[in-house]
Amino acid sequence: MAQPILQMNGISKKYGAVAAVDNFSLSVEKGHIHGLIGPNGAGKTTIIKILAGLALQNSGSITFFGETKNMDRQRSRMSFMIEMPIIDLGMTALENMHYVRYVRGVANAKRVDEVLEIVGLSNTGKKLAKNFSLGMKQRLGIGMALLPNPEIIVLDEPVNGLDPEGIVDVRLLLKKLSEEQDVTIIISSHLLAELAELCTDFTLINHGKTIESFGKYELALKCRNYLTIQTNNISKTAAVLEEKLAISEYNIVCEEEIRLFERLNEIELISKTITDNGLVITKLVSEGENLEEYYMSIIRALDE
Repeated sequence: MAQPILQMNGISKKYGAVAAVDNFSLSVEKGHIHGLIGPNGAGKTTIIKILAGLALQNSGSITFFGETKNMDRQRSRMSFMIEMPIIDLGMTALENMHYVRYVRGVANAKRVDEVLEIVGLSNTGKKLAKNFSLGMKQRLGIGMALLPNPEIIVLDEPVNGLDPEGIVDVRLLLKKLSEEQDVTIIISSHLLAELAELCTDFTLINHGKTIESFGKYELALKCRNYLTIQTNNISKTAAVLEEKLAISEYNIVCEEEIRLFERLNEIELISKTITDNGLVITKLVSEGENLEEYYMSIIRALDE
C-alpha cells in the first residue's frame, strides 16, 4: 500500500479542562476524497484548524507528504477553507482571485482564468461578490483554495446552508477536482447523506475521538439492505426466525421491530413461517440503512 499523503496520530487538544479532540487519528491517501463525519460539536473544525496550523495540539503527531518537520513548508502545498470562505464582497470574482494570487505568490496570471472556468464562475464579469448566491460564494472560495495548485484541499462544511442545487454543484465540482486535477480532498460535514455520495473514504468522529475509518466499499457492506419486520410479538418472532429458518443475522431495534439481513429474497417464505406460528405481521418491507443511520447506530452502541 502507498504511503498516506497525510496522517494524524493520537492528536489531542484541550481548551482548559475541555477536550475538543481526544486521541484522534486520521490517514488520507493521495487522490482520495476523505470525509470527516460527525455532528456539530464533534471536533471537526478543531481538527482542521490543527491541520492548518491555526491551533496547536497538546499531544500527538502530524505527517504531511511523509514529513514531520518544516510543517509550514509542507502546508504551502495545501489549501484550506475553514467554515466560510474569506471573500471581499466589494470585489468581483476575478478581483478576489487576483488578490489571492498575489498573497499566495502564484506567478502565472492565466491560472486565474483556468480556475474560474473550473469552478463555473468565468462569466460573472463585473458582478460583485456581495450579489453572489451562497453557492457561488462557496465555489469562489473553493476556487481561491485551488488557485495555487495545491496537492491537498481541506474544506470545513463547504455545503452548509446551501440549497439542494448548490449542494449538487459543489459535489460535482469536488469530484471533478479529484478525478481530473488529482487533488486530494479532506472534507468535514454533518450532512452525512451528502458525504456518502461524494467521498471515497470516511472517518467517524464523536466527542473528538476517532470512532471508525473505512472506505466506500466497506460502507456498502455496512449500510446493507434489510427486511423490516413488525409483529404483535417481536421476541417470539425472533425465536421463530432462529428455530424455523436458522436465521441469525438480525437486530431487534427498540424492541419494536426486527431488521433481517439474510435471506432477503425469500420474503414469502419468511412471511408464511411467521404467520404459521400464530403471529400477526403489521409491517414487512425491504429497506436499506444509510450512512447517517449507521453513524447513529454506532453512537448509540457507544453510549449504552
